[in-house]
Amino acid sequence: MTHKFIPYGKQSIDQDDIQAVIDTLRSDFLTTGPKITEFEQKFADYIGCKYALSLTSGTAALHAACFASGIQSGDEVITTPITFAATSNSILYVGAKPVFADIDPNTYNLNPLEVEKRITSQTKAIIAVDYTGQPAQLFELRKIAKQHHLVLIEDAAHSLGSKIKDKQYRWHMIGTISDLTTFSFHPVKHITTAEGGMVCTNDDNLYDKLLLFKTHGITKDPKGFHNSQEGNWYYEQHLLGYNYRMSDLQAALGISQLSKLNHFIKRRHEIASRYNQAFSQNQWKEKLTIPYQAKNTRSSFHIYVIKLNLSKIGRSRKDLFDTLRKFNIGVNVHYIPVYYHPYYQKLGYRKGICPIAENFYEEIITLPIHPSMTDEDVEYIIKSVKYAINN
Repeated sequence: MTHKFIPYGKQSIDQDDIQAVIDTLRSDFLTTGPKITEFEQKFADYIGCKYALSLTSGTAALHAACFASGIQSGDEVITTPITFAATSNSILYVGAKPVFADIDPNTYNLNPLEVEKRITSQTKAIIAVDYTGQPAQLFELRKIAKQHHLVLIEDAAHSLGSKIKDKQYRWHMIGTISDLTTFSFHPVKHITTAEGGMVCTNDDNLYDKLLLFKTHGITKDPKGFHNSQEGNWYYEQHLLGYNYRMSDLQAALGISQLSKLNHFIKRRHEIASRYNQAFSQNQWKEKLTIPYQAKNTRSSFHIYVIKLNLSKIGRSRKDLFDTLRKFNIGVNVHYIPVYYHPYYQKLGYRKGICPIAENFYEEIITLPIHPSMTDEDVEYIIKSVKYAINN
């Protein structure tokens, strides 16, 4: 079988996106200007939150969220090992200690019961990850956070446009439930600004801290000045912040992309539905497991992960992976448990602390899913996976 290479994720850029960036290049602002304000407002309107603050990356958004939460040296933050390293790295950036809790065996998200087991007097926050786009058990985690006076941070890099239903059967958009919710606009995500991120919150105090943190800790607002006798040139640095400011060029692209987000999500659902239909047939059920979807959630399907029954297939995951790559299918594995990495091993973390997550990692492969894929691409992937499993 031969086919063009199909990456697991890819940006979808059209002429409108290109023109939006060109128009900004021809404007008076390239760095922080009116497009930033417009993008942040439109993003907040889409989410339904009070504040949306743009940053240079999803990682910067997580770092800012940890800072704004008051997490510092000596604190512990509970999170999942099934995530990209940036989630727990952001805890280390502020001098705190990541504490890994095991995942739910169905959703593969952070298990609230495991979170409760790991709460100590040093615990400051919980960072949940909406793995693959399926919302974590946010209402349960929020309840735990409130009971123990913890901050709930949500890494929603996978879940822009996802929704979750509460016990009163009301739908809530991701970005409106946690104290702080972070998003990523990397090219493989739902929308892209090349690199970029966003933090959403409804809390005035948290927003003020985020705003200072991303601009060197500097304010130009006279209301916050310690010395108010100076002229209009005056500004003050109130804390040691970072230059995490997104550019107007990126924001212009983000505005254009945001207008197409619902279309992008719809296409992701179409591809996921086709995969589900193909791999849930009886002859495949014993060989692989399609992604479980909780009834109270609606995933935006950042990635599509299948779990392999390798003993039934009779081949190793590496063998299947290599075969599919030879077929020009950009399969991947999301994720290596964070504490497996040599850096975390040097910090004293050891294998065995989250057995469900570790077993899960050994059995998964990520299939391509992104709006740029054609129906022909989807059918080619399905046929290739079936061929690889059976031969």
